[in-house]
Amino acid sequence: MNWDDVRVFLAVSRAGQILAASRRLGLNHATVGRRLDALEGALGTRLFERRPGGCTLTGEGEAFLPAAERMEAEAQNARALIGEADLALSGTVRIGAPDGFGTAFLAPRLGPLMDRHPGLTLQLVPVPRAFSLSRREADIAITVERPEQGRLVARRLVSYSLRAYASTDYLDRAGRPQGVGDLAAHSLVGYVDDLLYSASLQYAAEFAPGWQSRIEISSALGQAEAVAAGLGIGILHSFSAAGRHGLERVLPERELRREYWLVYHESARDLSRVQAVARFIAELVDTERAIFA
Repeated sequence: MNWDDVRVFLAVSRAGQILAASRRLGLNHATVGRRLDALEGALGTRLFERRPGGCTLTGEGEAFLPAAERMEAEAQNARALIGEADLALSGTVRIGAPDGFGTAFLAPRLGPLMDRHPGLTLQLVPVPRAFSLSRREADIAITVERPEQGRLVARRLVSYSLRAYASTDYLDRAGRPQGVGDLAAHSLVGYVDDLLYSASLQYAAEFAPGWQSRIEISSALGQAEAVAAGLGIGILHSFSAAGRHGLERVLPERELRREYWLVYHESARDLSRVQAVARFIAELVDTERAIFA
């Protein structure tokens, strides 16, 4: 069995398409196809269902995937053991994160990590969606729930608070609600319900039963911008809203708590570059834990 063929198998399983995998590998489409043919011939079984719309792992392919990932991890370890530790920390690590955490907290704090590992390329994808670690849509994911399925390693990072905010200008115009019942008379800002990617984000009704958003925005940062612009009252991440000039707490006695988790695939347990980034994020959150309180 040829390791290069296994590497191609992993790329296709993660990309879901031969063309996309060939671009990531820097190989042409035909070469990737031939490598897959060679691996399937060596194993004596078909690993993918190849269709015009993409490639899906067969049952045999699913069974082979963990072994291929272990081979990948061992190759990385071997390079480090023979003195190429810097090489093990070169390449790319993609971090998928909710936009509130990824943009408001993590993005401006990545400098020390880049200085520490100049050979590393970071891809931060701070968008409101779930990431598939098994398909390598990200190497590390920051989630708002602990994953219950898959061969994943999860670490609780920190709990954070959500509170209602509005701009001072808006409250001067519309009045300051004194109780939950008063919210019905206000313009409310919230999520687009059918685009929520996690049940943990369905917190408006928990904050105030009967909450009806007049403005629905699919990202936490978009909601924060709308609230800051005076468009209404919204439930925002306290760690980002507290630093915004011109915002006031609304119904300050009410607060919701949620958690951030750091998650990566089990096969990345021994990948030095992934572990270095995961440690940095965990240490960073621990150092600045007070802002999440």
